Parts: sequence; structure tokens; C-alpha cells
Amino acid sequence: MKITADTVSEAMKSALPNKTKFYFDDDLSGFGFYRTTTGTGTFFVEFRPVAGGSKKRLKLGRVGTLKASEAREAARKAIAHAGLGKDLAQDRADERAGGTVKELVEEYIAGKDMKQSSRDFYTSTLKKHIAPHLGSQKAVAVSRVDVQRAHMKISRTARYSANRAVALLSAAYVWGSKRGIVPEGINPAASIDRNKEVARDRYLSPDEMTRLGEALREAETIGIPHKQSESKHAPKEKNRTIYGPHVTGAIRLLMLTGCRLREILNLRWSEYDEKRGLLLLPDSKTGKKTVVLSEAAQAEIDSLPRLGAFVIASRSAGMPDEKPRTDLKKPWAAIAGHAGIDDVHLHDLRHTFASVGAGGGMSLLTIGKLLGHADATTTQRYAHLHVDPTRAAANAIAGQIAAALEGK
Repeated sequence: MKITADTVSEAMKSALPNKTKFYFDDDLSGFGFYRTTTGTGTFFVEFRPVAGGSKKRLKLGRVGTLKASEAREAARKAIAHAGLGKDLAQDRADERAGGTVKELVEEYIAGKDMKQSSRDFYTSTLKKHIAPHLGSQKAVAVSRVDVQRAHMKISRTARYSANRAVALLSAAYVWGSKRGIVPEGINPAASIDRNKEVARDRYLSPDEMTRLGEALREAETIGIPHKQSESKHAPKEKNRTIYGPHVTGAIRLLMLTGCRLREILNLRWSEYDEKRGLLLLPDSKTGKKTVVLSEAAQAEIDSLPRLGAFVIASRSAGMPDEKPRTDLKKPWAAIAGHAGIDDVHLHDLRHTFASVGAGGGMSLLTIGKLLGHADATTTQRYAHLHVDPTRAAANAIAGQIAAALEGK
């Protein structure tokens, strides 16, 4: 295409592409712009620094910030300099290589396509763990020893988060080296000794589920005995904290569906197919997902007051800027503590759902589908719970064979 203000504007108004789409100029070879799946447009120029050298791509600026005519002139300048042996892309890389670790990770988070939940998690990891220990150091000057020491310091209070911080740092260096932000081959976060991680195998026993049910009923009726750590926003009656149906309903739905916490808290009424008994989640951890509801789960959803766009109403329910509830930490701590299961995490309710299915003889394949596991190996953690029905089958088969051998 002929890249002008009008043609760029027309392309930017078109439907979002399924993958990054590139547009090249008819007149100036190597000049163009691309549009990502999120709608962001960026002008660029491609050139060879020296005869026979590899082609390089130099970002010129964002569409909307930079005019098409300005981008064209910048592209001409870059191509002209390349013809004279001056590599503007390398100059920019050298300049950016002087940036800090914090700046490198920030660029990685901002420049890589990822889900918003992942972006938020990475931003939090950078702020809490990477920035305090390595953030101000020059990215090219950090050594593997520096990263290992930082990992050890973080591990004193957050063993698993220390591993996540190193993984994020390593990914940022790999990403940065591919884009000339740091020299190729430099990754001080590679081959760092990480803390051993053991998956939690905490499931609720039948007695614990009964106690939890009793605590939930108390929470929404007479209330949980009040403690200083409980929410100051919940209504108090005779030193008790009463929790509304959306709090107790969310906990019950985690138990009854095996869904992840954010899948329940972000659930919209528009994603609930009441007639077919389904939750049609557009964007779960493993992508688009359909949750088949049991009668009990559907009854729980139907019992909840519809106060806004989200099934689990938040304090902003019904407002123009309505947002989903952020978490259930404080209510869960109070309710679980009252039920005598202080060591149980909210995510353990998902494990409990799976453990009941495995103990009841359901196949791991079926359980994996109910939980929305993308990889069958993830469901294998529940294989040891599948022993009793397997043994029963073995006994039935072997019993008939033994009887035949004995002539019975």
C-alpha cells in the first residue's frame, strides 16, 4: 500500500487481526507499519546495515503518536545511514543496553502479548521481589552470582515467589536479547539453583466438609464470631461478622464446580447458560472453557441476588465502573478458622472437587475435563486417589478367575 495518513487510518479502523499484521509501503522499500491483535499500530523500517548483512528492523514510533509523513522521513534517514555504514538500530540497542534491570523487565511486560492476569502477576513480582534486590543495577552488568544472591534473599520469606522472580527475569533477558535491548547470549538468570517445589495435596475430608457447611450457614445468618482481623466493612451484630450470600455463594461454587477463584469471581451473568446448565467462560487460565454445572451448583447460582454484571457481586455492583470482587481472603480466613480448617487454602477446594471424583471411581480423563486441564498429566496428581475403585475392579476380575481355577 501507499502509506499515508488516510491509508493508515483506514487500516487502523478495520477489524482486529487474529495475528500481528504487517503493511509495507509501495514506494519506500522496507518502510511499513504493523498492527497487533490488541489494535496497537507501530511504524518500522527494515534494512541491511552492510552489504550481505542480516536484515534488521527498527521501530520508529506508535501510530497516532508519530505521523505517517514523519515516520516516512525517519525511515529514509535510517536507510540512508545504513548505506553509509551507520547502524541506527545498533546505536539504539547500545543506548538501551544501558538501562536497568527494572526497565528491562518493564519493557518485557509491556511488549509481550499475554493475558492481563499474567501481566498483573508479573508487575507484582517485579515490584515486590526483583526491583528491591536488582532493579537499579544495569541490565548488562548483572552477574549470575547477583541473581543467585537475590534469589536466596527472596527465599527467606517467599520460597516459591523467589522461583517465579528468577523465571520472569530469565524470560525478560531472552526477550531483550532478541530485540537488541541487551547483547545476545547474556542471561544471568539462566541455570540458577531454584527452591524445590512440592504440589499441595490438601483435600477436605467428609467431616471437614460438614464443618465448613455449618460455618457457611452461620456466616450468612447469625455471623462468625468477630475478630480484629476481619473486615471492618461487614455489618457487626453482637461481636459477630455476617457475610452476604455472594461471599458464601462464591465459596460454595468453588466447592461445587472445581473452578479456579478468578473464574468464579470474574463470572458474568451473561456467561451463565441457565437453560443448558453451563458456564461459558471466554478466557480462563487455559483459554476458552465450558463448565458443566451440577444441579447443586446451578441451584446455588440461581439463589444469588442479581445486583450487577457479575454473579459474585462486588462493592461496585451496578455502577458504571463496576469491577469484579478482588478476592475472598479475609472472609475465607474467618469462615475456615471457625470451621477448624485454618490450613486449607481456597485453591484446595478445587483439589477437593477432584479428589471426591477420583475417590468415587470417575476416570482421570473425566475429572480433567471437568477441571479444564489442558494437559492430561496435570490430572495425574489425583491418580493415587483412584486406588480403591481400581482395587475393587481387580478383586472382581481376579475373584472370577480364581473361582474358575478352583472349579467353582
